[in-house]
Amino acid sequence: MWLNFGRVSLLDIARQVIQHESQAIAALVDKLDSSFERAIELMRNCQGRIIVTGMGKSGLIGRKITATLNSTGTPAFFLHPAESVHGDFGLVRRGDVALALSKSGDTAELAQVLIMFKRLGVPIISMTGNLSSPLAQKSDAVLDVSTDGEAGTNELIPTSSATAAMVMGDALAIVLLDLQGFNNDDLAFLHPGGEIGKRLLRVADLMHTGDEIPVVSDQTPISQTILEITSKRLGFTTVVDSDGKLVGVYTDGDLRRTIEQAKDMRNTPICDVMTRNPKTISRNSIAEKAVHVMETHKITSLVVVDGENKPEGVIHLHDLLAAKVI
Repeated sequence: MWLNFGRVSLLDIARQVIQHESQAIAALVDKLDSSFERAIELMRNCQGRIIVTGMGKSGLIGRKITATLNSTGTPAFFLHPAESVHGDFGLVRRGDVALALSKSGDTAELAQVLIMFKRLGVPIISMTGNLSSPLAQKSDAVLDVSTDGEAGTNELIPTSSATAAMVMGDALAIVLLDLQGFNNDDLAFLHPGGEIGKRLLRVADLMHTGDEIPVVSDQTPISQTILEITSKRLGFTTVVDSDGKLVGVYTDGDLRRTIEQAKDMRNTPICDVMTRNPKTISRNSIAEKAVHVMETHKITSLVVVDGENKPEGVIHLHDLLAAKVI
């Protein structure tokens, strides 16, 4: 459906907004300089927390940057400039580092906060569109987030400038994440819930261990093996040799084939009818990998083995479903 707003279509207006903001983001690349490196140095060596502050839209962007820093391993909190001069500044300590956001760099509510930061010896990193502003002049590192106007007809609403500031905040957070060696285990610890948590679950978090693992020796008769499968309720059992190493598995499907072959259930050792070279996985593998292996090979369980190929767990399709990995 083609909608028109005067002579310009609504879709054209939306495209212009997106193009303007994407150009503002792209322009940030050439603005990265030694000041960005100085900001990273201050944040990386921070002995306390990153104090993010800003008013209005800058404050809203600051809250988002605060959340991103916290979720990527850099402790931070948001300090509202107006509330800070009424007692909240008591949260600030020597050893903290301030990150102040202001498009104009001349926000009245920030002025008193900057004085208090200076008195306490807190380094100030500013993110502003005005490099000659009072905020920039009082800062130890200045990040240039100026834009060529705002997306929109009147350029009064912070659109491109707000987007540029948020992206610069993301750049800070991800560089710090990389420098700190922040890995998937760290990310999973900080995001146990939601989609990230599900994607980063490891096999070790879901597998059956100890007495829950179905296991028989390779010389166990078929009849006793069936009892093990039945008691553990996973639809199969692992088969190990005299050293406890995995040599095969015996599944419900194997049992049906055994019956069709009219094998002697009481005297035939399981090694004669088991499936050899079963699919395995390590405890440190991402749970999503277990799903992929099961789907590829059309199986419902995987044996988790250690470095010596000894079973240390079992993960079943139902476990992955229950954890909503699938």
